[in-house]
Amino acid sequence: MQISARADYAVRAAVELAAAGHDTSLKAEAIAVAQGIPHKFLEGILGDLRRGGLVTSRRGGNGGYRLARPADEIAIADVIRVTDGPLLSVRGVRPPQLSYTGPAESLLPLWVAVRANVRKILGEVTLADVATATLPDEVLVLAEDPEAWTNPWPTPLSTDP
Repeated sequence: MQISARADYAVRAAVELAAAGHDTSLKAEAIAVAQGIPHKFLEGILGDLRRGGLVTSRRGGNGGYRLARPADEIAIADVIRVTDGPLLSVRGVRPPQLSYTGPAESLLPLWVAVRANVRKILGEVTLADVATATLPDEVLVLAEDPEAWTNPWPTPLSTDP
């Protein structure tokens, strides 16, 4: 699974809104500066989040963007789905729509299990969890494993051994 720049920026912008509080509006420019996101790119992302029902916007001097619901009711998965679509696909196809034959048949339950685990983590962690640095214990346990921080196989883009 790869998190796109668009999804990363969307989550960071949503977390910035979560940290500001449910009743506080932030201008796109302030979010862009705070998170180091290109302003024009962020405007498009905020439009997606607004159309997806995760943020609201208001024009004018006191305007800006705010979360449409409390931060503890918006999962990280919600933000990623609004900006990038399904959390996991194989060649652009959702796992239940795939079929394999012969020795590759067991790939289907493998891809479904991977999707279930991604959903479990990203679907249970909320914007409030990230904004307040109170990630669930099961996420912290996974992140504390030293193997989680290394790449076991070198790739052309990686310098990890």
